[in-house]
Amino acid sequence: MSKNGFFKRKTFAQDTQNSVHLNKTLGPFDLTMLGVGAVVGGGIFILPGEIASEIAGPGIMISFIIAGLACCLAALCYSEFASKLPVAGSAYTYSYHVFGEGIAWILGWSLLLEYGLAVAAIASGWSSYVKSLLAGFHIEIPTAISSSYNKANGTYFDLLAFLIVIIIGILLSVGIRESTRINNVMVIIKIAVVVLFIVVGAFYVKPDNWTPFLPFGFNGVITGASMVFFAYIGFDAVSTASEEVRNPQRNMPIGIISSLAVCTLLYILLSAVLTGVISYDKLVGVSAPVAFALQAINLNWLAGFLSLGAIVGMTTVILVMSYGGTRLIFAMGRDGLLPKTFAKVNRKNTPVKNTLIFAFLMGVVAGLVPLKDLAALINIGTLFAFSMVSIGIFFLRRNKDLPTSGFKTPLYPIVPGLSFVLCVYLMLNLPKLTWISFSIWFVIGLFVYFLYGRKHSELRKL
Repeated sequence: MSKNGFFKRKTFAQDTQNSVHLNKTLGPFDLTMLGVGAVVGGGIFILPGEIASEIAGPGIMISFIIAGLACCLAALCYSEFASKLPVAGSAYTYSYHVFGEGIAWILGWSLLLEYGLAVAAIASGWSSYVKSLLAGFHIEIPTAISSSYNKANGTYFDLLAFLIVIIIGILLSVGIRESTRINNVMVIIKIAVVVLFIVVGAFYVKPDNWTPFLPFGFNGVITGASMVFFAYIGFDAVSTASEEVRNPQRNMPIGIISSLAVCTLLYILLSAVLTGVISYDKLVGVSAPVAFALQAINLNWLAGFLSLGAIVGMTTVILVMSYGGTRLIFAMGRDGLLPKTFAKVNRKNTPVKNTLIFAFLMGVVAGLVPLKDLAALINIGTLFAFSMVSIGIFFLRRNKDLPTSGFKTPLYPIVPGLSFVLCVYLMLNLPKLTWISFSIWFVIGLFVYFLYGRKHSELRKL
């Protein structure tokens, strides 16, 4: 083990003996609902139309399968880590044990990008759906506070996006047990709405709409897989709950894998029904493709239900991604890489201060920055984390300090190796601007680490 330096690693005892801990209150059902709550949101209601119409055609079904496969392989790797390291912080904490402090910081910094921008991006989409719903009741939001900053359009701040992030932050500060109860109810509602569309829409499917199946070739399917990956972002937030889970060795793998299986099945079925009900080339420029398809077959009553389901769905994504972000910040604060104030908890062992600060900052970002600018960076931060967790399994198996019991990634070393290669391949298919933006974020992170984190690290004091 490196005694000082960039690659100094934690031992399992250093985390388990920490004086600041979170309460163990979550079971496998709660974890599954957290996963579905994080994944089934804006992606399922918005992305299928955009990707099908311009990139993959009806082949979007294969795009979802490829992206789902990449997530499934990564999920198996996450499950082994979560089972053997039941500590808050997800990939950040895992990396601290197998790669060392410097790499852990880079992973944590990347995940902050994922969780923070996902909260802001989904809040922006949530605001659009709510404004549309309010317009149906002839309620208009004043132009100046109706959307993100755009002086040409006379808009300066998206008040609704800001408010939903703040409300979710307040809910999380009450406690995770209360938050998960509300999340479970909302997840059941949105699954019911999606299943209703799939079942009803299946009766209106015209197989001719699936011809040609690959109008943009197989390259379109691969590019589509890189882009629909956004729809899967969030399942890793389940792993941030490790420290608050009863019997994590058993329950973490169940929660991670079952939530991903449910989401993948829903995505494939919905995209199949959508492109079967209406031809892919009629979805160009359509921001709410599922509602558009229902209106095209005169099912306006179901379109109304769907809008409500989209709002509920995006609310759960904001909740779970906010939860993941605050637990990550808690872990980094507890380790001294961020200010200690972020690791303070109240009498219910809830990191209230960190939760409210995170909510305020992300609320401001959601209110000011346009959705399209937010979404571009989320995929790369997540894929980077997935690839590092996948390759980390090889180092985990060699670490004699960690427990040997718990879940093990099947078909080792094939599964973690394939997961790593697939994640890197999808990263390479992302736009150049995304890479440039990520590089800038990466450099900023290194400055923060060397100017603050390195000096205040709890591990370096030992």
